[in-house]
Amino acid sequence: MDTERADPILVLNGPNLNMLGTRQPEVYGSDTLDDVVALCERTAAKFGREVVAFQSNHEGALIDRIHAARGTVAAIVINPGGLTHTSVALRDALVIPEVPIVEVHISNVHAREEFRHHSFISPIATAVVAGMGIQGYAAAVEFLAQL
Repeated sequence: MDTERADPILVLNGPNLNMLGTRQPEVYGSDTLDDVVALCERTAAKFGREVVAFQSNHEGALIDRIHAARGTVAAIVINPGGLTHTSVALRDALVIPEVPIVEVHISNVHAREEFRHHSFISPIATAVVAGMGIQGYAAAVEFLAQL
């Protein structure tokens, strides 16, 4: 019997998330982006799934990676960073792969500055996780792996 392997879950991280562990640890904690990716990989493996991770500080690079995801990934976990509140282009790109999306924020954006309360991504996301630290990524991967 031929068993078809499920497409991976794409884990995208936007601007400044490469600085996790050193940037505002009182807000974002001391875990690094490598820790986030390792957590996502361990979580996905529990469900026989894989993740592909990508981070960029450049909106266009994120959009290009989302375009390349069409037909190659089963779902997307995205922490858009500051682009959450500013990028219609990123939002528009996220509908192109036609897969479930979970928007993740390490901090509780609703308990922070007013401008962080609006997201261009949330209306197109299947789910949103905020304020769970990097465990929010694990929750997102687990949720998507079980769809």
